[in-house]
Amino acid sequence: MSDGILKSAILLATIGEEAAAEVFKYLGPKEVQKIGAAMAALSNVGREQVAEVLSEFRDEAEKKTTVGMASNDYIRNVLTRALGDDKAANLIDRILHGGDTSGIESLKWMDSGDVSELIKNEHPQIVATILVHLDRDQASEVLGYFTERLRNDVLLRIATLDGIQPTALKELNDVLTGLLAGSANLKKSAMGGIRPTAEILNYMGTSLEASVLASVRDFDPDLAQKIQDEMFVFDNLLDLEDRGIQLLLREVQSESLIIALKGTSEELREKVFKNMSQRAAEMLRDDLESKGPVRVSEVEAEQKEILKIVRRLADEGQIVLTGKGEESVV
Repeated sequence: MSDGILKSAILLATIGEEAAAEVFKYLGPKEVQKIGAAMAALSNVGREQVAEVLSEFRDEAEKKTTVGMASNDYIRNVLTRALGDDKAANLIDRILHGGDTSGIESLKWMDSGDVSELIKNEHPQIVATILVHLDRDQASEVLGYFTERLRNDVLLRIATLDGIQPTALKELNDVLTGLLAGSANLKKSAMGGIRPTAEILNYMGTSLEASVLASVRDFDPDLAQKIQDEMFVFDNLLDLEDRGIQLLLREVQSESLIIALKGTSEELREKVFKNMSQRAAEMLRDDLESKGPVRVSEVEAEQKEILKIVRRLADEGQIVLTGKGEESVV
């Protein structure tokens, strides 16, 4: 559990039911799930810890202004006036997460297994169109419920999807029974492609990654290589700057780090050690040596959780992920 999630849970547990309920209305499904679970797990929270959280919240609130509270309509109108309808369309959809396809948000509140049951019998192209609208980790979970043949087919279609035409959106609307609003005037949405495919694969287990990439490689070796180049795996932490490693270590629980490092190279371990205090590094070395055998699946699970933190820090602009050949902010 990250420090931010814990503080949020303490704050919402303190301000009362009505106020907490109002806050939850503005949160997404993942935020509700994480904070709700943290609130349920709270126990023996001391007065000093509560006071510290409330004080920090007050200090942060005092720094805020009304700037940054623009409505979606305001953002849409400003960008359209500045860039014109055509140039602004894709940018607006990216910023406002889907534009006319906002009904897909309903699926984000569903269990991944239920989403799988809902869509697994549809045409693979329709399935691919649905999955590119979900968060990458949820899309990965949904794919995990599919047969290997369907999973590989859908990932290949996502990788070769360069946009979603109005007719595809209308099919999607029909399949989801009113969740999406089809229209002949809808503009092509910039969804799919190599990057989303790589991001979805990043959340999968190693064996599933290998199966999908092998299937894509049979279809198009160059495409498979491009997807692999875009993937950010645990060993890529070697490419992070020292400051990025330090920021990451602040967010990761020590037990999670110990398990994740069990399956890594000595080079990566040394990079982690050098970005810790001498005392902390010595303790981590001792813990790694004393830790008994750990199942590969457990190591992979912890590494995936740490990579989620890496991507969040990258999305927030706090760290830079480096791809092959050039540096890019993700």
